[in-house]
Amino acid sequence: MDWLKTFLNSSIGKKFLMALTGSFLIIFLIIHLIGNITLFFGPEAFNGYVKKLASIKPLIRVIEVVLFSAFLLHIFNGVRLWIENKKARPVEYKINGSDKNSSIFSRTMFVSGSIVFIFLVLHLGTFFWRFNIHDPMNLASQHKYYEIVTHFFSYWWYVLVYVIAMILLGFHLNHGFQSAFQTFGLNNKKYTPFIKKLGTIYAIIMAVGFASMPIYFFLIGGAK
Repeated sequence: MDWLKTFLNSSIGKKFLMALTGSFLIIFLIIHLIGNITLFFGPEAFNGYVKKLASIKPLIRVIEVVLFSAFLLHIFNGVRLWIENKKARPVEYKINGSDKNSSIFSRTMFVSGSIVFIFLVLHLGTFFWRFNIHDPMNLASQHKYYEIVTHFFSYWWYVLVYVIAMILLGFHLNHGFQSAFQTFGLNNKKYTPFIKKLGTIYAIIMAVGFASMPIYFFLIGGAK
């Protein structure tokens, strides 16, 4: 297994693992968005959706472990690659042509990823925590998950943080989507323009889709 360890610790191996875990998270976000869209159809639809997930709890727990592991690997390798890039360029030149050779999306990957991670911790500390661990209002035990979500979406500061995080997530996904295809060797002159457009469309749909929920419920529910 030494060859696997050597490969995963190489620059190519780290990028491959980033692309692999990133692809898994890209698929997860699609499924997560589709499920969350039930919020727009009222309490019965969303509560029913969450109850169905609860009915297959053992499977969901396995998926959560895999998902959490993918997040950790993605973050860990992202930090390692960022540190390596910094060490490779210890001196910042006064005249830097990086803005001509790379997009704003690629140059802000570490920053956008870091802020999205901070938001993820906040997100898990609200919804996941309330759904599964600590529910002071005793709503989860009554399967009133819709009320928990809309309660948080009534706070202006939470909505603001949520929307900013989704914008940065869009930036992160726009480059990450294209980078994954490139790492897997699926890029050429014929398909690369299409992949870039598809990545941009995907990033916009994810950012707008997730951000629309807190904005909608904040506007119809009133500010706190």
